[in-house]
Amino acid sequence: MTEAATTGTYSPRPGAAPLARMIGAQAALETKMLLRNGEQLLLTVVIPTLLLVLFSSVDIVDTGAGEAVDFLAPGILALAVLSTAFTGQAIATGFERRYGVLKRLASSPLPRWGLMTAKTLAVLVTEVLQVVLLTVIAFALGWSPHGNPAAVLLLLVLGTAAFSGLGLLMAGTLKAEATLAAANLVFLLLLVGGGVIVPLDKFPSAAQDVLGLLPISALSDGLRDVLQHGAGMPWGDLGILAVWAVLGLGAAARFFHWE
Repeated sequence: MTEAATTGTYSPRPGAAPLARMIGAQAALETKMLLRNGEQLLLTVVIPTLLLVLFSSVDIVDTGAGEAVDFLAPGILALAVLSTAFTGQAIATGFERRYGVLKRLASSPLPRWGLMTAKTLAVLVTEVLQVVLLTVIAFALGWSPHGNPAAVLLLLVLGTAAFSGLGLLMAGTLKAEATLAAANLVFLLLLVGGGVIVPLDKFPSAAQDVLGLLPISALSDGLRDVLQHGAGMPWGDLGILAVWAVLGLGAAARFFHWE
């Protein structure tokens, strides 16, 4: 074999890998880390599943006419998005920032926006697994969904963008311990007051007007309108989620501190 033939085959190729490959590799790593974390699995899988099974099987909350699971399943899907895109991502990113992981990654060939893209892809992969699992369980409990799948997909995507922006904003501005406490507190407050399990019409009328503007309320109500009532595009809820997505992602890009 000639020297010319071996040079092209075996000589090293210094430099960064293609951007798409770097983002894909980082997204795969982020997904593995997310799924291996016990606290993350508790938030993203165990709690939504238990709530769906419990409140669908036991008459604890008045969910109105029809089967309880028809009301609960859309709200639990919204809760799954909240737990992954907001709570889980905020906590994980906050501690990565504290331990200097983000600082080291920021000095790698992967650009910062590429790292955020990889994190978002990991969130989306996890959400797909959540939606599949919760849908199977809901069907086993007697769920009968209706509506346009495109509307459901658009709601989930905008909800993910909104919660992801808010989670990254929290992780990039607060200390890790404060992020841990605040993210879990927000999760509990939105679980109770976001129309996930308790219908918003059970709250005072003045509170309903405020709670209806929250991203979790827009996501759960929009999913419920489509999947339970067979409505078309819920433009009002989509608009609320779009505003939260723009504000959250814009603020995260502006104020996120990498150290």
